[in-house]
Parts: sequence; C-alpha cells; structure tokens
Amino acid sequence: MPETNFGKYIVLAGLTLVVIGLLVMLGSKLGLGRLPGDIRYESDHTRIYVPITTMLLLSAILSLILWLVGRFWR
Repeated sequence: MPETNFGKYIVLAGLTLVVIGLLVMLGSKLGLGRLPGDIRYESDHTRIYVPITTMLLLSAILSLILWLVGRFWR
C-alpha cells in the first residue's frame, strides 16, 4: 500500500488556520494593526489603511511556525 502525504498536508493546513484564527482573535489585544509603520490615512470621504509592519510581523511568525512544523514533521 503506497504511503500518501495527503493527510499530513490536511493537518498542516488545519494547524495553520488555527494559528491564523488565534492571531486574528488576539490581534487587537496584542496591538496588531496599530504598530509603528502601519500607514493610516483618513479624510472626510476617504480611508486608507496599509498594515505594512503588521504583515511583516505576521509573515515572520507564520514562517517560523511552518519551519518548526516542517522540521519536526520529518
């Protein structure tokens, strides 16, 4: 019976979604979205928000988590 990695990918996708969900739930308490470097512009009829620093931080955290999962998954 050939071994498939499909189950591992589903578990990895599930863990990733759980981590993203936790970050979204705890984001306001951690100050995500209002970090220095996040660009926010508001005028009478226009709102522009570009969360540059928040996205860099989330990318680094998720990259670290996925690297650790990949390292210990083997």
